[in-house]
Amino acid sequence: MKHHVGEHKAKKGLIRIEFDEENGIVEHVRITGDFFAHPEEAVHELEKKLEGHRVEELEGLMDEFFAMRMDIEMPYVNVQDFKIALKNALKE
Repeated sequence: MKHHVGEHKAKKGLIRIEFDEENGIVEHVRITGDFFAHPEEAVHELEKKLEGHRVEELEGLMDEFFAMRMDIEMPYVNVQDFKIALKNALKE
C-alpha cells in the first residue's frame, strides 16, 4: 500500500490531501487544511466520494462533486485548488 500526501497553498488557505492507494484504488481519503468550507460536512462528503475509485478518476470526481453541490461556500478556494493538491500528492 502506498501513502500519498499533497498540499497546495490556495489564495486563502492551505489544502492538504492524504490517501492510501492499493492496486490503483484509493482508500482512507483525508482532506484537511486551514481553508473555510460551508457546510462543514461537505469536505467529509468529498472524502467519501473519492474512496474506492481508481486514482485516475479522482480529478473528474472532484469536478463532478463541486458541479453538483452548488450550496458549498469556500471563499478564495475552488475546485482547482483541490486538484492541484491532488496532483502534488501523486507526484511522489
